Amino acid sequence: MFHRDFMEYHQDRFEDFSLMVFKDDQLIALLPANIVGSHVYSHQGLTYGSFIVSEKAKLFSVTEAFKSVLEFLNSQGLLQLTIHIIPSFYCLLPSDELQYFLFRANAQLVKRDVMMVIDYTYKLKFQKKRREGINKAVRNGLVVKIDNDFDGFWTKILIPNLSNKYGVSPVHTLDEIKVLASKFPKNIIQVNVYKDDVIVAGTTVFLTKTTVHPQYVSANNNKNTYGSLDLLYDYLIELYKDDKNYFDFNTSSEDQGNVLNEGLIFWKESCGARAFTSDVYTIETEVFKTFKIPLL
Repeated sequence: MFHRDFMEYHQDRFEDFSLMVFKDDQLIALLPANIVGSHVYSHQGLTYGSFIVSEKAKLFSVTEAFKSVLEFLNSQGLLQLTIHIIPSFYCLLPSDELQYFLFRANAQLVKRDVMMVIDYTYKLKFQKKRREGINKAVRNGLVVKIDNDFDGFWTKILIPNLSNKYGVSPVHTLDEIKVLASKFPKNIIQVNVYKDDVIVAGTTVFLTKTTVHPQYVSANNNKNTYGSLDLLYDYLIELYKDDKNYFDFNTSSEDQGNVLNEGLIFWKESCGARAFTSDVYTIETEVFKTFKIPLL
């Protein structure tokens, strides 16, 4: 997600201000970012952005690197930074150094989303209703295929459903998602569900080293009759159980994390998911002038 080949698809929508941090000519950290006026954001075009550090980075070096970012931003007349913490299950190593810095710097927590996630090391079974849905799908002769038919899913299922139900369009356009999939074929795939060779459901899936993440999921009006989504999720969860650590169902909260979607949470929990949180903080860049961690 932090590759330029991925980020550049929407470069016309954001004023990029991404930063690289070097120490002794070695790159040690990145901040994918954009600016709006005097405000900097860890990139608003990414699901999560944050401060990305080398596996060699340790607590004090990360602290100094982030402090230097604040100093640089302040010198450019940029007064605030809003930063999205990468959910821990996407990280390859424990990496909570930034959270500690933000705590000590009295940064303001402005958003906390609830994300429903399956941890494959302690995988729970589907509950009765989900198992019934899977059996229903089998009786109806539904078939799941990884066929990368983005056109069929997006034009026949996803776009009409979002338009009719919410009056919105997907964040990506069909052309954008196809270009991204062509550049990252191992990370973006299309999985569809068929009945008698007619598409009835599907998902556009993003894959990272640790996590399976259905980015877009939708089904036709017969999803409850056919059990299409139950079959789809069961297929995906089982497919990656030996290759990934987590299955991310995405957020189930709205209004800056203040409102929970009870129906979504119930459905995801019945698939075995449990709650993680995803935080967003705002910090004043001038904090660099006074920031210090007391040491023993």
